Amino acid sequence: MREFWVASGHHLTRRADHGGLVATPELIMAYLARPELMPPADACDAERHLHASLMGDPLRPVSDADIAALADADARENWSFMVNFRDRLIAAPSLEAVYVALTRKGAGDLPPIFLSQLCHLILRNALEGCDDPYMLRAAELFYRSQLAAVHEGTLLLADAEVIEAEQHAQHDLHSSPLTAMLQQPKSFGDMDVMDDENAWTYWSRSDAHAMVMNIGGNKKARAGLCRVIERWVAHLLGITVSVETIAAIEDRDWRWFIGLDSEATRIGNALWRGERLEGGIAERIVALMRLTFEDSRLVDERVGDKPVYLILAMGADKVVRLKPQNLVAGLPLAAAVNAT
Repeated sequence: MREFWVASGHHLTRRADHGGLVATPELIMAYLARPELMPPADACDAERHLHASLMGDPLRPVSDADIAALADADARENWSFMVNFRDRLIAAPSLEAVYVALTRKGAGDLPPIFLSQLCHLILRNALEGCDDPYMLRAAELFYRSQLAAVHEGTLLLADAEVIEAEQHAQHDLHSSPLTAMLQQPKSFGDMDVMDDENAWTYWSRSDAHAMVMNIGGNKKARAGLCRVIERWVAHLLGITVSVETIAAIEDRDWRWFIGLDSEATRIGNALWRGERLEGGIAERIVALMRLTFEDSRLVDERVGDKPVYLILAMGADKVVRLKPQNLVAGLPLAAAVNAT
């Protein structure tokens, strides 16, 4: 079985009999090693002691008094959040259960990076045994922002953070990395546009995020995104759905849509109200998909056997920020199903 996404930290978790991931002391230690929680040079003795003691015993109880003893207000806030988050991870039957609860009840003050890391871990578990590199590359959209660009009429998605790093590295050049990528559609430095000739190389660099997704011109890339959505819903909710890409919403009696990002939600709301998309707004749509339930009895009666439309879009800055939590919170499930 091929390994991928080692950086997700899935080796620091334990897969329970129910198939979900369970937090371990090693996973908590990985969080404690994050720069945000490492005591700075001017940290008080109480903060240094707290951090050192938790590195020695990541599961040890932390009292309100331990937090109150920290001299810095920001440190108290950070540690209060971290301890609450740790306790939630340890008490839950699985990381999946924590994620579903956060998406349905609200993440509160949870920093987006932590929700994204949970998604990365859970998706790695859901995709265990996957042998389709197109599917794995599409799955990166769930936890990595993508920079969109059109080359010769084809929409490409490249990892936004990688592109930004390349831009910084080449700041003294006249052409940006994105421009270079567009001028060389088959490759750009370490970044290749995934196709049937090079897809096999994904396995050796899955954590580098160095392959470009040809979502506009390669049907395997679009199909990969559909399969990931199906797997995500099945893994987290235990519900079987089918997803396919479509060119347009031709159903005059469409009942439900899910915006997979903030811009897509705005576009979907406008379409729902019957408004025309003007000023190039329609060009921001990256993907349009149709989702159907295998068992319509699980669906809200307002939707019945009608499909659910999924919209993915880019922002004005050409960045795609998919929110996989919308697929959990936004599905029109029957009240009894949604309560479980």
